[in-house]
Amino acid sequence: MTYAELFAEIKGKFMEADVSDIPEHLAYQFNITGEAEGIFYVEVKEGVLYVEPYEYYDRDAIFTCSAETLLKIASGKTDPVLAVTLQKLKVDGDIGKALRLKDLIESKRKK
Repeated sequence: MTYAELFAEIKGKFMEADVSDIPEHLAYQFNITGEAEGIFYVEVKEGVLYVEPYEYYDRDAIFTCSAETLLKIASGKTDPVLAVTLQKLKVDGDIGKALRLKDLIESKRKK
């Protein structure tokens, strides 16, 4: 899998999320390691979700993981907190806001 393929798949999964009820600003950077290595960000701003293939400097948290781990998290097959516990996902930054990633993932499954 290439970075472009990974980004397209992840963007599709995240864009299914309903963020209209998230009033706060959230900005996450994802650093993908190994196969499909690259960087992208996910931002919730004024109830709108953005997913872009760039580094984001004013971020709340940075998530570092493999493409495989991220795909499992984004599809709801792996809990992000469990991934951290198993050392498959590294989180740097505001842990409170990082935990909101789970809300984003679960909001798309409610549809």
